[in-house]
Amino acid sequence: MNTASRTGILAALLFCSVSSAAIAEEPAVSKKTDYGRNIAVDSTVVTNHKTKVNGNSFSYTATVGTQPVWNKKGEAVATLSYTYYQRDNIKNTAKRPLLISFNGGPGSASVWMDIGYTGPRAINVDDEGYPLQPYGVKTNPYSILDIADIVYVNPVNTGYSRVLANKGGEMPSKDEQQEMFFGVNADIKYLAEWVNTFVSRNERWRSPKYLIGESYGTTRVAGLALELQNRQWMYVNGVILVSPTDMGIERKGPVKSANRLPYFAAAAWFHKALSPELQQADLAEFLPEVEAFTINEYIPALAMGGFIAPDHKQKIAEKVALYSGLSVDVILKSNLDVSTRYFWKELLRERGQTIGRLDSRYIGIDKQDVGDSPDFNAELMSWLHSFTPAINAYMREELNYKTDVKYYMLGDVHPWDRTENKTGENLRQAMAQNPYLNVLFQAGYYDGATNYFDAKYSMWQLDPSSKMKQRLSFKGYRSGHMMYLRAEDLKQSNQDLREFIKNSLPKGDVAAKY
Repeated sequence: MNTASRTGILAALLFCSVSSAAIAEEPAVSKKTDYGRNIAVDSTVVTNHKTKVNGNSFSYTATVGTQPVWNKKGEAVATLSYTYYQRDNIKNTAKRPLLISFNGGPGSASVWMDIGYTGPRAINVDDEGYPLQPYGVKTNPYSILDIADIVYVNPVNTGYSRVLANKGGEMPSKDEQQEMFFGVNADIKYLAEWVNTFVSRNERWRSPKYLIGESYGTTRVAGLALELQNRQWMYVNGVILVSPTDMGIERKGPVKSANRLPYFAAAAWFHKALSPELQQADLAEFLPEVEAFTINEYIPALAMGGFIAPDHKQKIAEKVALYSGLSVDVILKSNLDVSTRYFWKELLRERGQTIGRLDSRYIGIDKQDVGDSPDFNAELMSWLHSFTPAINAYMREELNYKTDVKYYMLGDVHPWDRTENKTGENLRQAMAQNPYLNVLFQAGYYDGATNYFDAKYSMWQLDPSSKMKQRLSFKGYRSGHMMYLRAEDLKQSNQDLREFIKNSLPKGDVAAKY
C-alpha cells in the first residue's frame, strides 16, 4: 500500500489506524493514580477550576470518568470514557442546557471538540491553527460553558473507552464486537442507552438537551435524535451538525461531482490561483455566483454525459476552469468531472505544493510533482502534531486522570457496518415528532472531505416538504473541517452555537405543538 493510500485510510476524518488492545474487566475504582493497562469499568475523578468566557469569570467542575455499557443480561460489555464540565453555583439545572458531544471517524476520540472547540480549555496553536510549542492547552475565552454544561463522549475503542472481557476473561469475537458496537445502527443503539444512564446518574432529565457531532459524529447525532425519542423517551431541543456527512441522504452521479465545484472555488481563491478579477471579489460575494452556476448549469451538463454537444461541453469546461483554478485542458480530459484527490495534487502543482484534504489552507510537499494525488494529508499531520501531546498532558496534569491505558486519538473500529444508514431521514422524523427540535449546520469553506456545499445540499434535502425549514439553519466559516482551529472562527462558531441554543430554548408558556 503506498503512502497516499495509507494516509487516506487514516484521514477519513480523524479516522482510524491505531490498533486496539484487549482490556479485562476489573472492580470500579476512583483513585487519582490508576496505573496499569486495565481501565476502570466505572470510575470518576473530579477536579475544580476557574475560567473566563466573554469577559465573565466563573468556576466549574470537571469530571473525567468511565461508565459501563451493559447488554440485555445486565453484564458490562464495554466501558466508555467521558469528560463532563459543569458550571458551578447553578441553582436550577432544569433550565440549564446540557450539550452531549461526539466526534467522528468512526474511530475518533472526543479530543477534537473538547480541547479544540467548545470546552473551557483550547489547544495551543497559532491564529490559523498551526502547531506551536510548548504543546498544551490554554483558556478558551469563547467556550459555551457559560450557557451550557457539556459532556464529551468517547465511543468504544476511542479515548480510554474499551471493549470488556466476559466473566471468564474471554474477549468477544470480532463479529460479536461489530454487532454490538461497530456499525451505523449498533453505534446509535448502545450510545442511546449510555446517554440515558448518564442523564439519570447526573440528574439531568429536566434539562434542555442538545446533541452536537462532528464529521461522522453528525451521522451519530442525527440517528440519536430519533433513537433517544423513540427508545429512551428523551426529547432534545437541538442538533448541531459540524462538517456533516451525507447521513444517508443520497447525492450521487452529476450531483456528487458538481457539488465539489464551490469548494474548489473557495480553495483556489484562498491560494490566489484564480484570475485577478475573481481574486478581487470577497469570498462571500464570489461563492454565490459559483453555487448558482453549479445548480443551474453544471449539474445539467454532467447529466448529459457523453451526449453533451461539443460546443456546450467547451463552454462548461471554460467556466469550471475559471472557478476552480485548473486548466481547461484538465477539465476536458476529465470529462468535466475532476476528483477531489486530483484537485489537491493539481491546483498548486506548478508551485511544487499540494493542498490539504480536510482543510485546504494547509500545504504539503510531495516526493514528486507528477502523480494524481498527494503523498499525505498535510492538515491531519499538523493536527495530530498539536492534539496528541496536548490531550495526554491535559488529562494527567490538569484533570488528574492518571493511567497507563493509552488514549486512542484514532481507534480500531473497522470493519464498520455502513448498511441501512437512514440517519438523515431519522433526523427529519425526529423533527416532525418534536416541534421543539431545531437543527444547525456548520461547515468550513475549505473542507475538501465533507464540503460546505454538500452540507447545504443535505439541509435542502432533509425536509422536502419545506414545512420545517424555519427550524434549519446554516453557518459557513473561512477555514476547514475543524473550523474552530482558526482563531476568528473559534470565536464566531461558538457565538453561533450560543445564539442557536438561546434561540431554541422555548419560553415557559410555549407548548410543543403545531
